[in-house]
Amino acid sequence: MRSRAAGSRITDKSHRAATLIARLGFAARGLVYLLVGWFALDAARRGNAPADNQEAMGSLLHQPLGQVLLGIVTLGLLGYALWRFSEAVFDPERRGTSAGAIVERIGFGWSALVHTTLAVYAGRLALRLARPETRPGDERAQDWSGWLMEQPGGVWLLGGIGLLLIGGAGAQAWKAWRNKFASELSGDVPLPRYVCMAGQIGYAARALVFALVGWALLAAAWHARAQEAGGMSQALRTLRDGPFGSLLLAIVAAGLMLFGVYSFIEARFRRVRVGK
Repeated sequence: MRSRAAGSRITDKSHRAATLIARLGFAARGLVYLLVGWFALDAARRGNAPADNQEAMGSLLHQPLGQVLLGIVTLGLLGYALWRFSEAVFDPERRGTSAGAIVERIGFGWSALVHTTLAVYAGRLALRLARPETRPGDERAQDWSGWLMEQPGGVWLLGGIGLLLIGGAGAQAWKAWRNKFASELSGDVPLPRYVCMAGQIGYAARALVFALVGWALLAAAWHARAQEAGGMSQALRTLRDGPFGSLLLAIVAAGLMLFGVYSFIEARFRRVRVGK
């Protein structure tokens, strides 16, 4: 009986620790989106190049206690990645194995991979094992897209990643339109309207960026030209260079910052289930 009770206490502590780290992950994600949105807003005002998430994290290194902050961001992003991996593999929220649920869980796996990559980069910055990224994000996207297309079946895989991002953009847009993300927060008290509005605008802005990145990857795969690939900074630059570009970029930048704010709200109130 004692060993069973002790095992139960250990399990409870593990779940609480995993939940806490996942919540820290939402906060870390929020900080990154606040920085990306801020740099995009500055780009809309000054006409300079927007930054992506890696460049945004690199800017922290030059701030007071930047290494400490990057260490916290690293831990948070790893926690978020582990939580998404848990959702993809163990399905703690019981989404099931329908076609829609499988696609959603594949998206969680992709999110886990992306946030693991970001966490490794943030950790290397914090430990001074890497310097802040100076190359534009679209050049980095072209590099890995070119490498991927050189592998067997790489063109199809790159196209699949593009379709996955476009599908993710559709899911984000649907969340924004239906305002169903509020049900993911704990508590029975209805959310204030301004909280829901921040989430809706944030998800809509994120959907647009995801769609642009996915479309660029799909075009690169279709034409077998890595030069057509691009990342977040390329997507934001596409907005800036279009009709009413500065205004549109400023609106999307504000939306990304609101998504960052909503991520902080999720860090406190999101229902987080871990394990099997």
